Amino acid sequence: MDEVKVIEIKKSVFADNEKDADALRLELKDRGVFLLNLMSAPGSGKTTTLVKTINRLKDRIRIAVMEADIDSDVDALRIKEATGVPSIQLHTGGMCHLDAEMTRQGLDGLMTDHLSPDLVVLENVGNLVCPAEFDTGSTANAMILSVPEGDDKPLKYPLMFSVCDLVLINKIDVMPYFDFDMERCKQNIKMRNPNAQVIPISAKTGEGIDAFANWLLNMVTAYKK
Repeated sequence: MDEVKVIEIKKSVFADNEKDADALRLELKDRGVFLLNLMSAPGSGKTTTLVKTINRLKDRIRIAVMEADIDSDVDALRIKEATGVPSIQLHTGGMCHLDAEMTRQGLDGLMTDHLSPDLVVLENVGNLVCPAEFDTGSTANAMILSVPEGDDKPLKYPLMFSVCDLVLINKIDVMPYFDFDMERCKQNIKMRNPNAQVIPISAKTGEGIDAFANWLLNMVTAYKK
């Protein structure tokens, strides 16, 4: 099995996070790098969604991925093997989120080989609370809500939904087996964030992945103009 680079993230100074995040955004803009912060609960299908989406986009834009977890490198290896795009693993040392300085450390590790991506995806730690509380310096925030989690999650975790530009509702292929109301879920999301775009997808069957890929491509294209 191929090895991937593992970056051990050091604890950052949280009080300065907003300033650090704004500075990082300006640096990324100058370099023409669009940073997507992708969040969700564990098991929602982030990595599977990324694999399907990257394989639709990798011939059109340059993509790299940072996988954040408390431990292991399985997701970074999976991305690298399934898509061929550059991928590194970020270990948070037990912390349940990334902030701007942690993200910067990851980007520094990713860019050392003169990599110049158009799009970097940060797959944040699986958690519906902590990642939403810390600005990573990202250009845009997205999250995945999976059908088995329930349509009431926007009511229970308001901050996560309020900070996201896009909500992907994944695993729609199993909707017949769960008490999940798509329209009610969309209403709950809009209650928290009227500006959030919502795209239903199935990472397993591929339904809706083209819509997500097109959203990303349009965002990156507009950003680089």
